[in-house]
Amino acid sequence: MRILAVDIGTGTQDILLFDTSREVENCLKMVMPSPTVLLAEAVRAATRRGDDVVLTGMLMGGGPCAWAVRDHLQAGHRVYATAAAARTFDDDLSAVQAMGVQLVSDDEAATARGQVCRLSLRDFDYHAIAHAFAHFGVDLDRDLDALAVAVFDHGAAPPGVSDRLYRFDYLAGRVRSANRLSALAYRTGDVPAFLTRMRAVVATIPRDDIPAVVMDTAPAAVLGALEDPALQRRRPVIVVNVGNFHCLAFRLGHDGIEGLFEHHTGEINLTQLEVFLDRLADGTLTHAEIFDTQGHGAIVFQATPLSPQDRRLVVTGPRRNMLRQSRHDVYFATPHGDMMLAGCYGLIRAYADLFPDHAGIIDRAMSGGDGKALW
Repeated sequence: MRILAVDIGTGTQDILLFDTSREVENCLKMVMPSPTVLLAEAVRAATRRGDDVVLTGMLMGGGPCAWAVRDHLQAGHRVYATAAAARTFDDDLSAVQAMGVQLVSDDEAATARGQVCRLSLRDFDYHAIAHAFAHFGVDLDRDLDALAVAVFDHGAAPPGVSDRLYRFDYLAGRVRSANRLSALAYRTGDVPAFLTRMRAVVATIPRDDIPAVVMDTAPAAVLGALEDPALQRRRPVIVVNVGNFHCLAFRLGHDGIEGLFEHHTGEINLTQLEVFLDRLADGTLTHAEIFDTQGHGAIVFQATPLSPQDRRLVVTGPRRNMLRQSRHDVYFATPHGDMMLAGCYGLIRAYADLFPDHAGIIDRAMSGGDGKALW
């Protein structure tokens, strides 16, 4: 069985072609620039040429591409965008217009005149990935059995509701309803309407002949980090994913998720992060401590403090070096020998959970035939 897993972050998109007929370490993989980085580079090239920019396609991840669009406008050039593409920068289209972006219809975008650079927005580009693999003799159209894609989705908050609070209420609600990391994953037909970025990914999957899942990036990375053989039997444990934009920590016990918090990586320093992790371990962390410092929030389900021997931190994520000088006992997870693929391994585990008919063959391949991992 072959599953294409793509973990789409701010800096990179990490790609794994999981194949149950191979050792996991021998599966084909790529770490490539993220779609938002590629789009930002294209916009900056247009700025240097003096071209106006026409954006079409779908809502996708912002960050670098939003900053490039802002700089393009400040340089005195024009940006036109269809409504679907414009929501990349803000769910509120009036806020996008306030940036200086001019909203146009699909027809107007197609017929724009003058010196323009046309760019199509999407997070998941199946055809580009398939083309890359084809250069190495791999035919995804013929041999692929399933898809799994991860993106970070704030959700479309109602007017007047904090994006940060809306995002965290969603996370907490999912954990309450199903106390497992794969609760943050969906079959493509089950994605809620308010998860607009995930829905955009589903809309750009060009194949309806194979099963697929979409998942939130941070829980995927945490789930994948647990593939490290040193962790598969270790509970309780705190796992921290230090991403480029967001830092998310889960306290995991024998019976499930005991607490979590999510913050913005750029809004905290090492000392603050260590305090938050201490209080998560103590069972005393409050939502206000995180939210009032520009984070998303926190929730604790188990208030019993962890013992000293259970306070070792497991760390993953592209900015994991933030904790390299920590006063805590830190373990840097390397699932199947590759930290950068943690999100992809988590996607494979989530796929097995959502498609239990395939769980047996996936479990055997992921564990090397030694039995199923606990998570």
